[in-house]
Amino acid sequence: MAQKKKSRIGAWIIVGVILVGLAGFGTGGLSGNIRSLGKVGDKDVTVAAYQRALDEQIRALSAQFGSQISFQQAQAFGIDRQALSQVILTRTLDNEAARMGISAGDTAVFDRIRAIQAFQGGGGFNRDTYRLVLQQMGQSESQFEAEIREDLARTLLQAAVVSGVPGPAAPAETLVRYVGEARDVTLARVTADMLTAPVPGATDADIDAYYDENADQFMLPEAREITYVWMTPTMIVDRMEVTDLAIASLYDQRIAEFVQPERRLVERLNFSDPANAQDAFDRVTENDVSFDALVTERGLTLADIDLGDVGRDELPSDTADAVFDAAPGAVVGPFPTTLGAALYRVNAVLGAQEVTLEEASEDLRAELATEAAREAINQEFDRITDLMAGGAPLEQLAEQTDLELGRISWTPDMTDDIAAYETFREAAQAATPGGFSRLEVLSDGGVFALRLDEVTPAQVPPLDDIRDQVAAAWQLQAQQDAIVARANEIAAGLTAEADLESFGLTPRQETGLTRRSFVEATPEGFSQVIFDLDLNEARVVDAGDSALIVRLDRIADADPQATDQAAQRAAIADSLSAGIAQDLFEAYAATVQQNTRVNINQGTVDSVNAQLQ
Repeated sequence: MAQKKKSRIGAWIIVGVILVGLAGFGTGGLSGNIRSLGKVGDKDVTVAAYQRALDEQIRALSAQFGSQISFQQAQAFGIDRQALSQVILTRTLDNEAARMGISAGDTAVFDRIRAIQAFQGGGGFNRDTYRLVLQQMGQSESQFEAEIREDLARTLLQAAVVSGVPGPAAPAETLVRYVGEARDVTLARVTADMLTAPVPGATDADIDAYYDENADQFMLPEAREITYVWMTPTMIVDRMEVTDLAIASLYDQRIAEFVQPERRLVERLNFSDPANAQDAFDRVTENDVSFDALVTERGLTLADIDLGDVGRDELPSDTADAVFDAAPGAVVGPFPTTLGAALYRVNAVLGAQEVTLEEASEDLRAELATEAAREAINQEFDRITDLMAGGAPLEQLAEQTDLELGRISWTPDMTDDIAAYETFREAAQAATPGGFSRLEVLSDGGVFALRLDEVTPAQVPPLDDIRDQVAAAWQLQAQQDAIVARANEIAAGLTAEADLESFGLTPRQETGLTRRSFVEATPEGFSQVIFDLDLNEARVVDAGDSALIVRLDRIADADPQATDQAAQRAAIADSLSAGIAQDLFEAYAATVQQNTRVNINQGTVDSVNAQLQ
């Protein structure tokens, strides 16, 4: 969480938002004289900055759902409020940096601009590309450079706040010693077949007592009676019409996936001198040296010369003819390259593969139909929302739209049908009786709305309804109690030299166990047990349907000189230092926000939002 917060106020926030905005919806699309949403201190909160932040958030949400999210849908998720808060925080820090006189020089600004990929052309920064991109963004050079300058100043402010946070060496050392301490133990499992007497059946009194003492074990969870409407791409995909032309067009667009020409797995060994390359080839041809040995002679590894799989069109024609005529394992060359003369070794032949349009049609048709279904649902979103805003109940929505009506007695452990969607489960848990229904988006591009009709509190069923279940539970517990009792009898007679096999047990040794070790077939908390034992002490651990006898055989302190522990110590110290620095900066930023005048015109924000719909 700290890293996410840090990234929002880190060095690249302005540049990142701007570049994402290059292809965003409505960039430069707001008309009229609305330029600012208000002020934070002496800094304007521009409409452009708000719009770019919105675009970034909507893109992220669309990527999460796998389909484009409309602005109305984004508002339902509160994205507009998040974007505004983000911009206000950024401008608050900009204002504080300006108040303190922190600024960046022209050289630093130019270096940052020159490093931005969008402004590259002809092998480096291109002034004409720079102007063109800014023009497409609807931004002047002076405006953009001012934002870069503020971004750098904000970075300097953050660095000044968090610099000098000491690395907490003592806590790191303590944690490493704690984590690195090890134990050797002997384990033996006691099971039901080792009992010396059968476990009697439950009496009515036993069942009554067990029911009274273990009511929570039979508790039925709270049930929420929910009415819902929903529509997913799967529900309407069969109605989507997909033409053969659309399938053929998609096939052509992705032809590289379906038609793959013959390729070769190739390695290339370069020589600066063509004569040396020819000499090396002759040595390989005459079996005086292997190709691998040649690579080693050059001080290289096979990874250094690996070209991967290459197609004929990726090599010069003469080289391609030789490489593609060669058998696997053959060495050909030398051939000229930009790095000198080169020998090529063919490692494998990857045959041509082709999936015909006819073979791919079914999958492509399903893909196009599913995408069309998502788009159809997206187009219906606003109409459904309008009906709900007009007071239409869910039953009416099901009659007037393609939404399907359903009812569910929902509990948190349900994962079938609509309850398989995390968004639905969260909404079902948060719903209140009489609450307003709203249309929400599912992870596959579907939509739903729900209404909580009734809540049945968690309750324990009457004993007569579950008597057999209670009796079975009592029997299992009685057997487990007998197993643990037998294990304690055995453990009481154990010594450091005792032979566990003499008790009919099959012991096993586990060595070098740390607090992070996993021991197969042991219950939760087993690690804590072995670190609570004294040397040679034996203890019984309840393993649910059996019991474990554990004897501590050896204690080994952590080795402070071990390489892995030194790395752990450094990593822990860095993590603690970074956490302290982040907490410090968040506290500082919160204080600055409290002491900075924020004046945002909500009417202007609403007006901007209306233009984005």
